[in-house]
Amino acid sequence: MMTSAIRNDWTLEEIQAIYDQPLLELVFQAANTHREWHSAKEIQVCTLLSIKTGGCPEDCSYCGQAARYHTDIKVQALLSTETVLAHARKAKETGSTRFCMAAAWREVRDNRDFDRVIDMVKGVNEMGLEVCCTLGLLTEEQAVRLQEAGLHAYNHNLDTSEEYYKEIISTRKFDNRINTINNVRKAGITVCSGGIIGLGETHRDRISMLLTLATMPKHPESVPINALARVKGTPLEDNPKVDAWDMVRMIATARIVMPASTVRLTAGRIEMTESEQAWCFMAGANSIFTGERQTLLVTPNPGVNEDMMMLKNLGLEPKLSKKEVSAC
Repeated sequence: MMTSAIRNDWTLEEIQAIYDQPLLELVFQAANTHREWHSAKEIQVCTLLSIKTGGCPEDCSYCGQAARYHTDIKVQALLSTETVLAHARKAKETGSTRFCMAAAWREVRDNRDFDRVIDMVKGVNEMGLEVCCTLGLLTEEQAVRLQEAGLHAYNHNLDTSEEYYKEIISTRKFDNRINTINNVRKAGITVCSGGIIGLGETHRDRISMLLTLATMPKHPESVPINALARVKGTPLEDNPKVDAWDMVRMIATARIVMPASTVRLTAGRIEMTESEQAWCFMAGANSIFTGERQTLLVTPNPGVNEDMMMLKNLGLEPKLSKKEVSAC
């Protein structure tokens, strides 16, 4: 019997009360909610590949791929379809069930590059992997093209609260984010949307961001919780390291208010110990991003072998794909 229901009418005060609980009580509640809706021993392993790197015209203060910042990140043109599919095959062989392709674009343009991305989506989908893309702003018509090609999910993070958004990004508005998410929904693609902590925001901003997600007509199927990966040359390079307990608190709160969603422990894991990541899993995280290059887009990330050993140590298992479950 499910004792926790899916709600879309949360108030800021209700989420604040959940977030402000003593940590052990919060984690206990989140762990119970998690077990009602998900297998406690399964972690979805995902691979994220940067298919076009750097040169982005946006000014996101945290991002080393913004053209205006002087970072060590090298600009890379859109990869060939064959190269991307080779990465996808290797990801599947090492246990990933979702393959996400990221392009450092402000927005999708209807050109040959987008046609190539459509071919990539078709190819990865044919491998039996969940296909995800994050390509920037998206029209409804472009979302339909991606859906018809077999796209399973589109990632478009809110980053932070609506109130704090303008302090981090000036080249687009918070509503642009919401519009793209709405276009994805209309096209029948699942939504992957979360945010980043450690940008200089307040706890109230973190709660406000969760409120926006939890009061959508339908919760995002995936909610990534990122810790700021500090990139030298960006305005936020000197921000303090995010405390692991703050990550645990955010994950636990997200799990309680969006019980059916997959909560993804994403950026920042490289600075977390195995024990700290274990707390995140106890609090309701049930997905990680790994990669053969030991990077998450352009920042350091644990490698595949390291992650598989961690899961083994904790008694956790990579989640099977839906096709693998059917075969079993």
